[in-house]
Amino acid sequence: MTKPRLIRPALLATMPSTAMVMAAGLGKRMRPLTATRPKPLVHVAGKALLDHTLDHLRAAGVKKAVVNVHYLADTLEAHLRSVTGIETIVSDERAQLLETGGGLMKARPLLGDDPIFVVNSDNYWLDGPIDALSLLAARWDPAAMDVLLLLVPLARAHCHGGQGDFHIAADGRITGRRQRGRVAPFVFIGVQILNPAILVNAPDGPFSTMTFWERAIATGRAYGVVHQGLWVDVGTPAAIARAEALLTDG
Repeated sequence: MTKPRLIRPALLATMPSTAMVMAAGLGKRMRPLTATRPKPLVHVAGKALLDHTLDHLRAAGVKKAVVNVHYLADTLEAHLRSVTGIETIVSDERAQLLETGGGLMKARPLLGDDPIFVVNSDNYWLDGPIDALSLLAARWDPAAMDVLLLLVPLARAHCHGGQGDFHIAADGRITGRRQRGRVAPFVFIGVQILNPAILVNAPDGPFSTMTFWERAIATGRAYGVVHQGLWVDVGTPAAIARAEALLTDG
């Protein structure tokens, strides 16, 4: 079967040249596979999850990936030394796992001042007719946005056990988070563009990126764009088989 050609839309903003790759988590839900390896090095479709992520970044023209490490950090660093085609820089969280927001703050001096991709290393996506990173870059409007999240409808969130994350308006502006006891129509899938200028006035220690998102939502500067391809929440060993089955089924 001929692989469909990806459409890269004309970019309305410069493609970010730097990415922050979140790779420091403990991977508890992926046990026993993570007893001896960090979750980003668990294989799906014959390749480590981290390598799938780096492949997407490299193909989009990203030049530098800052990768945070904590659990089995030596193993992850050794793997990164074998990576080619994209510069990788380690943000060391061995002393304390800082969660997503704290990880961004720790890595802030390495990220520069231009908009960056922030990508979770433990999810798995396939591009549709428009590749996801180009779609984000084309939608990015620095005059209107501080964050732009890649979303999928809840009905297309394979292996995801949640009830959705966000509500969005017709123009993509995020209007609110899911309320307790209710369902939200869109799920964040671990890929975003973020303006590093918002990484200020942060709590000390571990905290979630949601701290920055909530500020952006409150000021109308948080937006979402819907992924045109496939996404699987690879959070458990069972989800690996589901991801590979979906890939086999085309």
